[in-house]
Amino acid sequence: MTPMKSAHLPQKSLDLKLARIVADPSCRDFILADAKDADMAFGVAAPGLAPGGVAGRGPYRSIHDYRDEIRGLVGQGLVDIMLMSASTSEVLAIEENIFAATAVTPAVRMNDTTDIWLAAGTGSYARQPALPFSTTTIAQARTGRVDSIEADPGRGANLGLFSLTLNDDAMLDRAMLEAYGAFRIEAERTGFRHFLEVFFPNAVDRVPGRAAGEKPRDIARFLADHVARALAGVPRAGRPIFLKIPYLGPEVTEQLAAYDRSVVVGILGGGAGTTHDAFGLVAEAKRHGARVALFGRKINAAEHQPAFVKFLRAVADGDLAAEEGVRAYHGELATLGVEPHRTLDADLARAPTSAAYGG
Repeated sequence: MTPMKSAHLPQKSLDLKLARIVADPSCRDFILADAKDADMAFGVAAPGLAPGGVAGRGPYRSIHDYRDEIRGLVGQGLVDIMLMSASTSEVLAIEENIFAATAVTPAVRMNDTTDIWLAAGTGSYARQPALPFSTTTIAQARTGRVDSIEADPGRGANLGLFSLTLNDDAMLDRAMLEAYGAFRIEAERTGFRHFLEVFFPNAVDRVPGRAAGEKPRDIARFLADHVARALAGVPRAGRPIFLKIPYLGPEVTEQLAAYDRSVVVGILGGGAGTTHDAFGLVAEAKRHGARVALFGRKINAAEHQPAFVKFLRAVADGDLAAEEGVRAYHGELATLGVEPHRTLDADLARAPTSAAYGG
């Protein structure tokens, strides 16, 4: 199939910012992504609670509500990337083509390791050592069809997320890295770009031969060293355009960011937490070398997602301090007539939020 010509497509903010960040890591640019791929993990709870809903019981919003939020945030244009499941991307990026006239880049989660299968009821997968697994393909992400790799360049996604969870077990981790290698080779052959997500070990005390409760001595260095090692054998053409990892703290984040400046460090958001948890995490991570943040639950749990993203962007760009952003967000909620989840004082508090998908 010959790609259709599509004139006057706007430049994507992701591409412009990445070029500037790689050229000058000290520049002010910061990339924001909304991770609206929770339907790959939580099932019917993924869109979040409906009004009056109770955590763990519902009722929940529908996938159609979830996609409406995506439409609104893409139209707002303040995030650089919108990460989705392949099924949501098919509706919004291929059928409705909502990204063509915007600077926002669509992306698709390309694999779903077993530790992010978080169905209610038993939920035991998240407690077992992660295994590699994928339900979609590059062709499907681009065109919605397995037998067609090329499409109108204004439609579909040409960027994907590949996720690794390493548990310090040679056999398990080799299988995970081999799955990444197979994906990476196919991506290079077809010109499909990707970014790499690496989680902390999800069940390191359950791997064979390891004592209960035994974990790597320095979990931040464990992850940073595994990232550097995993990419050491990958030439430039097959490398991820940036990383999505837990925030590793000031020292290790700075070490990883300085180790290879062509590898742009991005952080994941983890659990929802307070507004200051989100804004403060972006400000702190940026101060220590991160240049990307990918927040899913932190955005999806907000009282008013466009207003939340508006002030998250201001904090990420250095226009507001994190605490100022929280106060401004509450002011915006009052103007909109939206009742906040917490008082301002409570929302100014900070507490660590889990960096695991299921946290």
